[in-house]
Amino acid sequence: MAWRDRAPWSRLGLAAALTAALASSGCAWWRDVPAYYWQSAAGHLSVMRQAQPIDALLADPATDARLREKLALVVEIRRFASASLGLPDNGSYLRYADLKRPFVIWNVFATPPLSLKLQQWCFPVAGCVSYRGYYDREQADAYAQRLRDEGLEAYVGGVPAYSTLGWFDDPVLNTFIGQPEGELARLVFHELAHQQLYVKNDSMFNESFATTVEQIGVERWLAAREAQGHGSAAREAWQRHAPRRTQFIALLKRHREALQAVYESPLSDAEKLAAKTATFEALRRDYAQLRAEWGGYAGYDRWFAQPLTNAHLASVSTYTELVPAFRALLAAQGGDLPRFYAQAAHIGALPRPEREAALAALAGGPSVAHRAGD
Repeated sequence: MAWRDRAPWSRLGLAAALTAALASSGCAWWRDVPAYYWQSAAGHLSVMRQAQPIDALLADPATDARLREKLALVVEIRRFASASLGLPDNGSYLRYADLKRPFVIWNVFATPPLSLKLQQWCFPVAGCVSYRGYYDREQADAYAQRLRDEGLEAYVGGVPAYSTLGWFDDPVLNTFIGQPEGELARLVFHELAHQQLYVKNDSMFNESFATTVEQIGVERWLAAREAQGHGSAAREAWQRHAPRRTQFIALLKRHREALQAVYESPLSDAEKLAAKTATFEALRRDYAQLRAEWGGYAGYDRWFAQPLTNAHLASVSTYTELVPAFRALLAAQGGDLPRFYAQAAHIGALPRPEREAALAALAGGPSVAHRAGD
Protein backbone atom coordinates (compact mmCIF):
# COMPACT_ATOMS: atom_id res chain seq x y z
CA MET A 1 0.00 0.00 0.00
CA ALA A 2 1.08 3.61 -0.41
CA TRP A 3 2.02 5.32 2.83
CA ARG A 4 0.13 8.60 2.51
CA ASP A 5 -0.26 9.43 6.21
CA ARG A 6 3.14 10.67 7.24
CA ALA A 7 4.45 10.80 10.77
CA PRO A 8 4.62 14.38 12.14
CA TRP A 9 8.04 15.88 12.70
CA SER A 10 7.40 15.90 16.46
CA ARG A 11 7.74 12.11 16.23
CA LEU A 12 10.77 12.25 13.97
CA GLY A 13 12.92 9.89 16.04
CA LEU A 14 10.36 7.07 15.98
CA ALA A 15 9.43 7.66 12.36
CA ALA A 16 13.07 7.72 11.30
CA ALA A 17 13.81 4.48 13.07
CA LEU A 18 10.84 2.73 11.52
CA THR A 19 11.11 4.14 8.03
CA ALA A 20 14.86 3.83 7.72
CA ALA A 21 14.63 0.25 8.88
CA LEU A 22 11.79 -0.26 6.43
CA ALA A 23 13.66 1.40 3.58
CA SER A 24 16.91 -0.39 4.18
CA SER A 25 14.90 -3.53 4.59
CA GLY A 26 15.37 -5.15 7.87
CA CYS A 27 14.63 -5.88 11.39
CA ALA A 28 17.33 -7.41 13.52
CA TRP A 29 17.35 -10.59 15.54
CA TRP A 30 16.04 -9.44 18.92
CA ARG A 31 19.50 -9.39 20.46
CA ASP A 32 20.67 -6.54 18.22
CA VAL A 33 17.47 -4.61 17.55
CA PRO A 34 18.67 -1.39 19.29
CA ALA A 35 22.00 -1.29 17.41
CA TYR A 36 20.40 -2.03 14.07
CA TYR A 37 17.64 0.56 14.52
CA TRP A 38 20.19 3.12 15.63
CA GLN A 39 22.31 2.75 12.51
CA SER A 40 19.14 2.82 10.39
CA ALA A 41 17.79 5.98 12.00
CA ALA A 42 21.15 7.75 12.12
CA GLY A 43 21.97 6.80 8.54
CA HIS A 44 18.64 7.93 7.16
CA LEU A 45 18.62 11.22 9.07
CA SER A 46 22.15 11.92 7.80
CA VAL A 47 20.88 11.54 4.24
CA MET A 48 17.95 13.86 4.92
CA ARG A 49 20.14 16.50 6.59
CA GLN A 50 22.40 16.71 3.56
CA ALA A 51 19.56 17.25 1.08
CA GLN A 52 19.22 20.71 -0.49
CA PRO A 53 16.32 22.02 -2.61
CA ILE A 54 17.01 21.43 -6.29
CA ASP A 55 15.47 24.82 -7.17
CA ALA A 56 18.07 26.52 -5.00
CA LEU A 57 20.92 24.55 -6.57
CA LEU A 58 19.67 25.41 -10.06
CA ALA A 59 19.59 29.09 -9.13
CA ASP A 60 23.07 29.01 -7.58
CA PRO A 61 25.75 30.08 -10.11
CA ALA A 62 28.30 28.02 -8.18
CA THR A 63 26.53 24.75 -8.99
CA ASP A 64 28.59 22.55 -11.32
CA ALA A 65 27.31 22.80 -14.90
CA ARG A 66 27.03 19.03 -15.38
CA LEU A 67 25.18 18.63 -12.09
CA ARG A 68 22.89 21.51 -13.00
CA GLU A 69 22.00 19.76 -16.26
CA LYS A 70 21.22 16.49 -14.47
CA LEU A 71 19.16 18.17 -11.77
CA ALA A 72 17.08 20.02 -14.36
CA LEU A 73 16.47 16.68 -16.08
CA VAL A 74 15.33 15.11 -12.80
CA VAL A 75 12.82 17.93 -12.33
CA GLU A 76 11.34 17.07 -15.73
CA ILE A 77 11.34 13.33 -14.96
CA ARG A 78 9.67 13.99 -11.62
CA ARG A 79 6.95 16.12 -13.23
CA PHE A 80 6.34 13.47 -15.89
CA ALA A 81 6.06 10.74 -13.26
CA SER A 82 3.03 12.35 -11.66
CA ALA A 83 1.44 14.01 -14.70
CA SER A 84 1.78 11.13 -17.17
CA LEU A 85 2.29 7.99 -15.08
CA GLY A 86 -0.07 8.76 -12.21
CA LEU A 87 2.65 8.27 -9.60
CA PRO A 88 2.48 10.11 -6.24
CA ASP A 89 2.74 13.89 -6.48
CA ASN A 90 4.75 14.89 -3.42
CA GLY A 91 8.10 16.34 -2.45
CA SER A 92 10.17 13.29 -3.33
CA TYR A 93 13.09 13.87 -5.72
CA LEU A 94 12.90 17.64 -5.44
CA ARG A 95 16.03 17.86 -3.23
CA TYR A 96 19.58 16.67 -3.78
CA ALA A 97 22.22 15.22 -1.46
CA ASP A 98 25.85 14.39 -2.20
CA LEU A 99 26.72 11.55 0.19
CA LYS A 100 30.28 11.27 -1.13
CA ARG A 101 30.05 7.50 -1.38
CA PRO A 102 29.02 5.19 -4.27
CA PHE A 103 25.88 3.74 -2.64
CA VAL A 104 23.36 4.97 -0.10
CA ILE A 105 23.03 1.56 1.57
CA TRP A 106 24.37 -1.97 1.21
CA ASN A 107 21.85 -4.81 1.33
CA VAL A 108 22.69 -8.22 2.74
CA PHE A 109 20.95 -11.25 1.16
CA ALA A 110 21.28 -14.74 2.61
CA THR A 111 20.18 -18.30 1.83
CA PRO A 112 20.90 -21.82 3.10
CA PRO A 113 23.71 -23.63 1.23
CA LEU A 114 21.32 -25.90 -0.69
CA SER A 115 18.34 -23.61 -1.19
CA LEU A 116 17.34 -20.52 -3.16
CA LYS A 117 14.93 -19.39 -0.44
CA LEU A 118 16.04 -16.02 0.88
CA GLN A 119 16.35 -15.41 4.59
CA GLN A 120 13.72 -12.94 5.83
CA TRP A 121 13.67 -10.34 8.58
CA CYS A 122 10.38 -9.19 10.06
CA PHE A 123 9.19 -6.24 12.10
CA PRO A 124 6.04 -4.14 12.59
CA VAL A 125 4.97 -1.73 9.83
CA ALA A 126 7.12 -3.06 6.97
CA GLY A 127 6.44 -6.71 7.67
CA CYS A 128 8.87 -9.36 6.44
CA VAL A 129 11.47 -8.50 3.83
CA SER A 130 14.15 -10.57 2.15
CA TYR A 131 17.19 -8.35 2.65
CA ARG A 132 18.73 -6.25 5.40
CA GLY A 133 20.35 -2.89 4.75
CA TYR A 134 23.23 -0.93 6.23
CA TYR A 135 24.41 2.62 5.62
CA ASP A 136 27.98 1.52 6.22
CA ARG A 137 29.68 -1.08 3.98
CA GLU A 138 31.84 -2.44 6.80
CA GLN A 139 28.78 -3.09 8.95
CA ALA A 140 27.08 -4.86 6.05
CA ASP A 141 30.15 -7.03 5.48
CA ALA A 142 30.37 -7.82 9.19
CA TYR A 143 26.74 -8.90 9.32
CA ALA A 144 27.16 -10.99 6.17
CA GLN A 145 30.12 -12.74 7.79
CA ARG A 146 28.08 -13.38 10.90
CA LEU A 147 25.45 -15.10 8.75
CA ARG A 148 28.16 -17.18 7.08
CA ASP A 149 29.45 -18.19 10.49
CA GLU A 150 25.92 -19.40 11.25
CA GLY A 151 26.00 -21.63 8.18
CA LEU A 152 24.22 -19.44 5.62
CA GLU A 153 25.47 -18.05 2.33
CA ALA A 154 25.49 -14.27 2.12
CA TYR A 155 25.85 -11.67 -0.63
CA VAL A 156 26.32 -7.91 -0.13
CA GLY A 157 24.99 -5.62 -2.85
CA GLY A 158 25.29 -1.84 -3.09
CA VAL A 159 22.01 0.08 -3.52
CA PRO A 160 21.93 3.52 -5.19
CA ALA A 161 18.45 4.49 -3.93
CA TYR A 162 15.60 3.39 -1.71
CA SER A 163 12.04 4.43 -1.00
CA THR A 164 10.64 5.43 2.40
CA LEU A 165 7.17 4.66 0.96
CA GLY A 166 6.06 8.27 1.37
CA TRP A 167 6.97 8.74 5.02
CA PHE A 168 9.67 11.19 3.95
CA ASP A 169 10.36 13.16 0.78
CA ASP A 170 13.09 10.99 -0.74
CA PRO A 171 15.95 13.04 -2.20
CA VAL A 172 17.93 12.68 -5.40
CA LEU A 173 21.38 11.32 -4.55
CA ASN A 174 24.86 11.48 -6.03
CA THR A 175 24.71 7.67 -6.07
CA PHE A 176 22.48 7.73 -9.15
CA ILE A 177 22.39 11.30 -10.54
CA GLY A 178 25.19 10.46 -13.00
CA GLN A 179 23.26 7.70 -14.74
CA PRO A 180 22.27 8.08 -18.41
CA GLU A 181 18.84 9.63 -18.96
CA GLY A 182 16.94 6.36 -19.40
CA GLU A 183 18.54 4.82 -16.33
CA LEU A 184 17.88 7.93 -14.26
CA ALA A 185 14.21 7.93 -15.25
CA ARG A 186 13.95 4.20 -14.59
CA LEU A 187 15.22 4.55 -11.05
CA VAL A 188 12.93 7.47 -10.15
CA PHE A 189 9.89 5.67 -11.55
CA HIS A 190 10.81 2.47 -9.69
CA GLU A 191 11.14 4.16 -6.31
CA LEU A 192 7.95 6.21 -6.75
CA ALA A 193 6.14 2.99 -7.66
CA HIS A 194 6.93 1.71 -4.15
CA GLN A 195 5.12 4.76 -2.80
CA GLN A 196 2.17 3.96 -5.05
CA LEU A 197 1.77 0.36 -3.88
CA TYR A 198 3.44 -1.69 -1.16
CA VAL A 199 2.22 -5.09 0.00
CA LYS A 200 3.40 -6.12 3.43
CA ASN A 201 5.43 -9.34 3.62
CA ASP A 202 5.83 -9.80 -0.16
CA SER A 203 9.15 -8.51 -1.50
CA MET A 204 8.73 -10.26 -4.85
CA PHE A 205 5.33 -8.66 -5.47
CA ASN A 206 6.62 -5.21 -4.53
CA GLU A 207 9.82 -5.32 -6.56
CA SER A 208 8.25 -6.91 -9.63
CA PHE A 209 5.43 -4.33 -9.56
CA ALA A 210 7.95 -1.48 -9.36
CA THR A 211 10.05 -3.02 -12.13
CA THR A 212 6.98 -3.18 -14.38
CA VAL A 213 6.17 0.48 -13.67
CA GLU A 214 9.75 1.52 -14.40
CA GLN A 215 9.71 -0.34 -17.72
CA ILE A 216 6.53 1.21 -19.04
CA GLY A 217 7.54 4.55 -17.56
CA VAL A 218 10.82 4.68 -19.44
CA GLU A 219 9.12 3.65 -22.68
CA ARG A 220 6.65 6.52 -22.36
CA TRP A 221 9.22 9.02 -21.12
CA LEU A 222 11.53 8.47 -24.09
CA ALA A 223 8.63 8.68 -26.54
CA ALA A 224 7.48 11.94 -24.96
CA ARG A 225 10.98 13.41 -25.09
CA GLU A 226 11.28 12.63 -28.79
CA ALA A 227 7.87 14.16 -29.43
CA GLN A 228 9.09 17.31 -27.70
CA GLY A 229 12.03 17.51 -30.07
CA HIS A 230 14.80 16.42 -27.70
CA GLY A 231 16.31 14.07 -30.25
CA SER A 232 16.89 10.35 -30.14
CA ALA A 233 20.22 10.15 -28.30
CA ALA A 234 18.62 9.05 -25.02
CA ARG A 235 16.54 6.39 -26.76
CA GLU A 236 19.56 5.09 -28.65
CA ALA A 237 21.52 4.83 -25.40
CA TRP A 238 18.61 3.04 -23.75
CA GLN A 239 18.25 0.66 -26.68
CA ARG A 240 21.91 -0.27 -26.29
CA HIS A 241 21.62 -0.85 -22.57
CA ALA A 242 18.16 -2.40 -22.15
CA PRO A 243 18.88 -5.52 -24.26
CA ARG A 244 22.03 -6.14 -22.23
CA ARG A 245 19.99 -6.05 -19.03
CA THR A 246 17.42 -8.41 -20.56
CA GLN A 247 20.12 -10.84 -21.66
CA PHE A 248 21.83 -10.71 -18.29
CA ILE A 249 18.61 -11.41 -16.40
CA ALA A 250 17.79 -14.27 -18.79
CA LEU A 251 21.26 -15.71 -18.17
CA LEU A 252 20.72 -15.64 -14.42
CA LYS A 253 17.22 -17.05 -14.71
CA ARG A 254 18.46 -20.00 -16.75
CA HIS A 255 21.12 -20.91 -14.22
CA ARG A 256 18.81 -20.26 -11.28
CA GLU A 257 16.26 -22.69 -12.68
CA ALA A 258 18.98 -25.27 -13.26
CA LEU A 259 20.13 -24.89 -9.68
CA GLN A 260 16.58 -25.09 -8.34
CA ALA A 261 16.11 -28.38 -10.21
CA VAL A 262 19.26 -29.72 -8.56
CA TYR A 263 18.08 -28.75 -5.07
CA GLU A 264 14.67 -30.36 -5.62
CA SER A 265 16.21 -33.59 -6.97
CA PRO A 266 16.82 -36.80 -4.97
CA LEU A 267 20.60 -36.35 -5.22
CA SER A 268 22.69 -36.58 -2.07
CA ASP A 269 23.91 -33.34 -0.48
CA ALA A 270 27.43 -34.06 -1.72
CA GLU A 271 26.15 -34.49 -5.28
CA LYS A 272 24.08 -31.32 -5.00
CA LEU A 273 27.10 -29.34 -3.83
CA ALA A 274 29.13 -30.65 -6.77
CA ALA A 275 26.36 -29.71 -9.20
CA LYS A 276 26.11 -26.29 -7.57
CA THR A 277 29.84 -25.67 -8.13
CA ALA A 278 29.51 -26.76 -11.75
CA THR A 279 26.50 -24.45 -12.25
CA PHE A 280 28.34 -21.41 -10.95
CA GLU A 281 31.36 -22.22 -13.11
CA ALA A 282 29.07 -22.46 -16.14
CA LEU A 283 27.46 -19.15 -15.19
CA ARG A 284 30.84 -17.42 -15.15
CA ARG A 285 31.78 -18.93 -18.53
CA ASP A 286 28.46 -17.95 -20.09
CA TYR A 287 28.78 -14.42 -18.73
CA ALA A 288 32.28 -14.10 -20.17
CA GLN A 289 30.92 -15.11 -23.57
CA LEU A 290 28.03 -12.66 -23.26
CA ARG A 291 30.40 -9.90 -22.24
CA ALA A 292 32.51 -10.57 -25.33
CA GLU A 293 29.38 -10.34 -27.50
CA TRP A 294 28.73 -6.93 -25.93
CA GLY A 295 32.14 -5.72 -27.06
CA GLY A 296 33.63 -5.89 -23.58
CA TYR A 297 30.88 -3.98 -21.76
CA ALA A 298 31.72 -4.46 -18.07
CA GLY A 299 28.64 -3.03 -16.38
CA TYR A 300 27.80 -6.30 -14.61
CA ASP A 301 31.30 -7.26 -13.55
CA ARG A 302 30.68 -5.97 -10.02
CA TRP A 303 27.96 -8.62 -9.57
CA PHE A 304 30.66 -11.28 -9.99
CA ALA A 305 33.20 -9.58 -7.70
CA GLN A 306 32.18 -11.66 -4.67
CA PRO A 307 32.21 -15.47 -4.65
CA LEU A 308 28.93 -16.59 -6.24
CA THR A 309 26.22 -17.82 -3.88
CA ASN A 310 22.60 -18.88 -3.96
CA ALA A 311 21.81 -15.43 -2.59
CA HIS A 312 23.13 -13.81 -5.79
CA LEU A 313 20.58 -15.64 -7.90
CA ALA A 314 17.71 -15.45 -5.42
CA SER A 315 18.09 -11.67 -4.99
CA VAL A 316 17.69 -11.05 -8.73
CA SER A 317 14.53 -13.15 -8.99
CA THR A 318 12.89 -10.91 -6.38
CA TYR A 319 12.95 -8.02 -8.85
CA THR A 320 11.87 -9.81 -12.03
CA GLU A 321 9.96 -13.04 -11.39
CA LEU A 322 6.44 -11.56 -11.51
CA VAL A 323 7.02 -8.93 -14.19
CA PRO A 324 5.31 -11.00 -16.95
CA ALA A 325 2.18 -11.21 -14.79
CA PHE A 326 2.14 -7.47 -14.14
CA ARG A 327 2.77 -6.70 -17.81
CA ALA A 328 -0.21 -8.90 -18.68
CA LEU A 329 -2.31 -7.08 -16.09
CA LEU A 330 -1.35 -3.73 -17.60
CA ALA A 331 -2.24 -4.96 -21.09
CA ALA A 332 -5.62 -6.13 -19.78
CA GLN A 333 -6.27 -2.54 -18.67
CA GLY A 334 -5.45 -1.23 -22.14
CA GLY A 335 -2.26 0.36 -20.86
CA ASP A 336 -4.21 2.62 -18.48
CA LEU A 337 -1.88 3.05 -15.50
CA PRO A 338 -4.38 4.27 -12.87
CA ARG A 339 -6.60 1.26 -13.64
CA PHE A 340 -3.52 -0.96 -13.53
CA TYR A 341 -2.56 0.40 -10.11
CA ALA A 342 -6.08 -0.23 -8.83
CA GLN A 343 -6.12 -3.81 -10.10
CA ALA A 344 -2.64 -4.49 -8.75
CA ALA A 345 -3.73 -3.15 -5.36
CA HIS A 346 -6.78 -5.43 -5.47
CA ILE A 347 -4.57 -8.46 -6.15
CA GLY A 348 -2.12 -7.34 -3.48
CA ALA A 349 -4.93 -7.28 -0.91
CA LEU A 350 -5.82 -10.93 -1.55
CA PRO A 351 -4.64 -13.65 0.85
CA ARG A 352 -1.22 -14.94 -0.24
CA PRO A 353 -2.41 -18.17 -1.96
CA GLU A 354 -5.11 -16.32 -3.93
CA ARG A 355 -2.64 -13.56 -4.84
CA GLU A 356 -0.13 -16.07 -6.18
CA ALA A 357 -2.84 -17.91 -8.12
CA ALA A 358 -4.07 -14.66 -9.69
CA LEU A 359 -0.57 -13.64 -10.75
CA ALA A 360 0.17 -17.11 -12.12
CA ALA A 361 -3.03 -17.01 -14.16
CA LEU A 362 -2.05 -13.63 -15.59
CA ALA A 363 1.37 -14.99 -16.54
CA GLY A 364 -0.22 -18.05 -18.16
CA GLY A 365 1.52 -20.53 -15.89
CA PRO A 366 0.72 -22.84 -12.98
CA SER A 367 -0.01 -21.42 -9.55
CA VAL A 368 3.16 -20.51 -7.70
CA ALA A 369 2.88 -22.43 -4.47
CA HIS A 370 6.53 -21.90 -3.62
CA ARG A 371 8.78 -19.03 -4.59
CA ALA A 372 12.45 -19.87 -4.63
CA GLY A 373 13.51 -16.36 -3.76
CA ASP A 374 10.81 -15.13 -1.41
